[in-house]
Amino acid sequence: MIGIEVLSVFCGPGGQGGNTLAVVRDGAAVPGGRARRELAAALGHSETVFVDDARRGVVDIWTPSARLPFAGHPLVGTGRLLDVQVLHPPAGAVPVRRDGEFTWVRADPAWATGRRTHRYGSPAAVDALPAPPDGEGWLYAWAWEDEAAGKVRARGFPRRGDGIAEDEATGAAALTLTHELGRALDIRQGRGSRIRTRPLADGSVEVGGRVRVLRGRAAEAGEDPTAP
Repeated sequence: MIGIEVLSVFCGPGGQGGNTLAVVRDGAAVPGGRARRELAAALGHSETVFVDDARRGVVDIWTPSARLPFAGHPLVGTGRLLDVQVLHPPAGAVPVRRDGEFTWVRADPAWATGRRTHRYGSPAAVDALPAPPDGEGWLYAWAWEDEAAGKVRARGFPRRGDGIAEDEATGAAALTLTHELGRALDIRQGRGSRIRTRPLADGSVEVGGRVRVLRGRAAEAGEDPTAP
């Protein structure tokens, strides 16, 4: 049996929005990269986390097509789920803190590679984009909703050919944008997700948001893990 928990990460204040995340608490139950990639593809979430050592916070992050050394929304979600102060994805140590309903992770912006940001003239222009827009490579489309207050409207498009046309909420891209702008942001992404960020004096960036547990279930080998 494979225990799988599904979370919603970066929810809005009323619980709306949020990017779903699958967490396999016993990573040893799914050994090897091929098996993990296949399970992540079958589950169909933008990312799936395999917990390889819950006590130490060692985790492995997969999209439906590739392994990621770092990703924001999987680490925020797993940071809420596990009782640890530091998570250890392949990129390095990621401190975790909890502040009321928010969970925060701190990371090096250099880890959030391969995501291009592009500023549009208005939130309406961002909303009007097809999913995905023409082109190749990860695109984080954004516009100011209120520049003085640091409020941003954004949408994220992986454009990697694995069935994820639009990412509902993207911590790594939010981290990249925060590093580029050099200021704290309140980002409204996707249908209603909210991401908070702030740059720190040491050059790292904190990314935080609300997390809801949607469900937990056990899947047997060969069973469709996406079935309700």
